[in-house]
This record gives sequence, C-alpha cells and structure tokens, in this order.
Amino acid sequence: MTGTAAAVLLALCPLLLAGGFLLGRRTAHPAGRSDVGSPVEHATFETLHTASLAAPPLRAGLTEDTARKSARRLRSLLGTDALCLTNRSTVLAWDGTGEHHAKQVMERLAGLLSTGRGAAFDCGCDSVDCPLRWAVAAPIVVDQRVLGALIAYAPRDSAVLARAADEVARWVSVQLELAELDRSRTRVIEAEIKALRAQISPHFIFNSLAAIASFVRTDPERARELLLEFADFTRYSFRRHGEFTTLADELHSIDQYLALVRARFGDRLAVTLQIAPEVLPVSLPFLCLQPLVENAVKHGLEGAVTRSRITISAQDAGAEAEVVIEDDGVGMEPEALRRILRGDAGPSAGIGLSNVDERLRQVFGDDYGLVIETGVGAGMKITVRIPKYRAGVHSSPADHDPT
Repeated sequence: MTGTAAAVLLALCPLLLAGGFLLGRRTAHPAGRSDVGSPVEHATFETLHTASLAAPPLRAGLTEDTARKSARRLRSLLGTDALCLTNRSTVLAWDGTGEHHAKQVMERLAGLLSTGRGAAFDCGCDSVDCPLRWAVAAPIVVDQRVLGALIAYAPRDSAVLARAADEVARWVSVQLELAELDRSRTRVIEAEIKALRAQISPHFIFNSLAAIASFVRTDPERARELLLEFADFTRYSFRRHGEFTTLADELHSIDQYLALVRARFGDRLAVTLQIAPEVLPVSLPFLCLQPLVENAVKHGLEGAVTRSRITISAQDAGAEAEVVIEDDGVGMEPEALRRILRGDAGPSAGIGLSNVDERLRQVFGDDYGLVIETGVGAGMKITVRIPKYRAGVHSSPADHDPT
C-alpha cells in the first residue's frame, strides 16, 4: 500500500496548490475562533479532509449511488457552482445549480469519451437567472480506459479551475483504479478459498459419513453427535461470507474435523490441544489453519503402524499469537517442501501449504509466512505468527453467517 499511498499524494499535490487558491476565499475564521495556521495551511487541511470524505464512495466503483455521494465533496474541492459526473453513456450525478444543463452534457462529451482529451466549452445558456456560463470537462481514466467524465461549471472561464478539474478527475481515477484492484484482490482470495474447499477430499467426506453410519446401530447417540460435528464442519468450511475469521472459530472447526478423523481411526490418532484463552479473539484469514491440520493428519497417519500424535498449540506472544501444529509422521525432504511453497511441486502435492503461506504474506507481510521444520522420518512442525492487531484485518458479524 506504500506505493499506492504515494501515488495518491502525488495526484493530490497539484490539486493542493490549486485548492489553496480556490479555497482561500473560504478561510476567514468566524468571529471568536482562533487561527490554526496561515490561510494556505488551512486551505490545504480543508482540501485533504474533503478528499478523504469523497474517497470511500468511489472505492466502491463508479455508479449512480457512489457518484451522488461523492459529487458534493468533489464540488467542494473545486469551489465551483456545479459539478457533474458521468459514465460513458449517461449522467450519474449533478450537484449544484443549473441542473437543466444536464440534458446537454452527453452531447458535449462525444469527443472527450472517444479521445480521452479534456475540453472546455461555453454553456450557451439563455436563462438570465442561471449563473453557469462556462464549463471544463476532464476524463476519468482507469487502465487507459475512459470510464466517464467530470465536468465543473462556473460563471466565467478560469485557467485555475481547468487545471484543478483535471487534477480532481485524475484523483477520482486513482480511487476507481484502487476499487478495481480491491475487486481483483477479492476475486483472487475467493478463488484461493474455493481451491481450498475443493481440496477437502471427497474421500474424507465419504469416510466420515461411513464412520458415522457404523455407529448408527451400535451407538446411536455417538452417531448423532458425529453427524452434528460433520454438519457444523461443512457449514463453516463452505460459508459464503467473510475474508477473515477468529482464532476461536478456526480452532472450533479444527476440533470438529479431528472428531471426525478420530471416529474413523480411533486410538491410532492422539491429539493434544494447548490453547491460551486470551488469543481466541485474534483475527486471521479464513481457512488458514485448517489446511495445516489436515496436512498434519495426512502425514501423521501415513505409514503409521501403531499411533500418531498431533499437537496443536496457540499461545500469547506479546503483540502476536503464535500457533504451532506438530506431527510425528513421515516428514519430507526440505527441498521437496521448498518446491511446494514455490508452487513448483505439481497438482499432486496439493495447494494447502503454499496457499496458506501466500495468503499470510499478502495480509500481514513477508515476515509472517509459514515457518516449517521437517525432515524425512522427523515429522513436521509448522509455526504461524499472527499479529493481534492489524488495520483492516478483523472478523465482522457477516463472517459468522451460517448459510
């Protein structure tokens, strides 16, 4: 996000210069209010504050609703009498006086929408009561595609307004580009989660149901409990809402998964849980730990003649929660593990480890990838560090939708 933030500030720099002039006429303080800086400093603060209020709607894309919500703020940035936002085919929002001019907007924009070049024009208004006599239109461009235009209206032509309108349109373009990046990121995350869901083995589902069926006659109460565990596990794994979850919810789903595994393997699998209650509210990416436990079960039971042990711990580590998942199974060659994490091991190696490692790095940074210790015949130990607090990372009420 550092590069993006820098791009936004660069886009605003010329606007701040123009805004200092345009907003200067509104920097006089009411009687009795103390001065908080020079007129230029105050104008700069107003410009940044207004831009921050206009940004959130635009981060949802360019629609009638987002244009309407942001138009008033954008007009305030320019200090102009009226402002119009359009897409390529229609007027999305008009803010200010002279709304009758909206009927002619799209005709005026034919050249701009085809070439991407800004334009200035005389409004040609016959009404003596209308203050709008001149307009400047600037293209809204994302990834070399003209999405629409921003048109600022004024009583007379102004070179400063023309420059400022162009800069505001560029700033709007940056916000819409960020909106597209957000949507792309969301699509990637959804695809990754779908891939993880697809990795939930049909064999596991079949074997779980078979294990439940085996208890129907001999132990109906156990069968009922396992069936509820199975229903809750699948409901959580295939939920539709939320990029993040809590450590408590993820561990609860893992406990249900392990109950189903133990129903099948009985005493062959021993599981030890060591969970510190204070880390349970910590937020983390959805389906982040479950694939690691599935990996531990697979490698722990693979080739096991007698018993396999899996230890799962979640402890408080100051500003972080530290989760460790360890098995005493067959382990693997370190080089084979490196190929898996690079995504070079082929589809047969599965996607769980590399998927989780990549998502952790995307959300928390490269310092928070998986730390894995393993060797042939030495089992595997996976350590996950999760920051307790990170901006934008939180589990919302929608994350707990059971549908």
